Amino acid sequence: MDASRDGSRNFDFSLSDFRQVQRLILDHAGIRLADTKQDMVYSRIIRRLRATGIGSFRDYLSLIRTDPAEWQAFVNSLTTNLTSFFREEYHFPILAGMLRAHGGGEFRIWCSAASTGEEPYSLAITALETLGPQALSRVRIIATDIDTQVLAKAEAGVYSSERIERMDPRYRKYFLRGTGTRAGMVRVKPELQRMISFRQLNLLADDWPLDGRFDALFCRNVLIYFDKDTQRRVLERFIPYMTPEARLFIGHSESLLHLGELFSLRGKTVYELRRPGR
Repeated sequence: MDASRDGSRNFDFSLSDFRQVQRLILDHAGIRLADTKQDMVYSRIIRRLRATGIGSFRDYLSLIRTDPAEWQAFVNSLTTNLTSFFREEYHFPILAGMLRAHGGGEFRIWCSAASTGEEPYSLAITALETLGPQALSRVRIIATDIDTQVLAKAEAGVYSSERIERMDPRYRKYFLRGTGTRAGMVRVKPELQRMISFRQLNLLADDWPLDGRFDALFCRNVLIYFDKDTQRRVLERFIPYMTPEARLFIGHSESLLHLGELFSLRGKTVYELRRPGR
């Protein structure tokens, strides 16, 4: 249905307007919005119009093209952040095996879609469970996301206690339970936070605020929002950031079979760099 004909709408938002949003978010953030998302987009954008006091979509579109802060708020509003601790749990024993086999020296992990922090904290817990206190000095986790709001939540490390109820009881020791006005909330322990560096990063940006190579790269449930050309462009850029023995972890519904000349499957949605002759 064309939103401009819906009497329940607070401002006109036509199919043509929706197409503009689709193009903007695809070109600048790599996110492909399905045609079925028009109502969702309307509900997210109207919040920004109310927050800015702007009365029309056309005026708001002009604003986000000239105001970097509001552009970021626009991107944040359209970013879907569904995550949980130890999601796709079969990946974590693989990471533990890599940590044990690494020997001495620093082990670097890039979590490229950190969202509200559950994934990078799960990685840190895995490292501590595998290496013990040595992990505090040997494992470094870089956690990035395009959405600045979820990164702020991730860095704070505060969650509803319900978020850890389904977690293996062994891992609950890494959380502090709130009392009084904070009852029903938990906070990750400081040692986990010290292992992780959070920063904003757009995978489609020209420059990535990263240095060095990584032994494990987690890019889970991100590629599904990109078309094949964008997937290739991003994944080709990953290669210089991967050590020769690095593993790339992707989401359960994702595949790199169309990039077989670049990556080889090593486990369930786990890949390594393709080596000459293989």
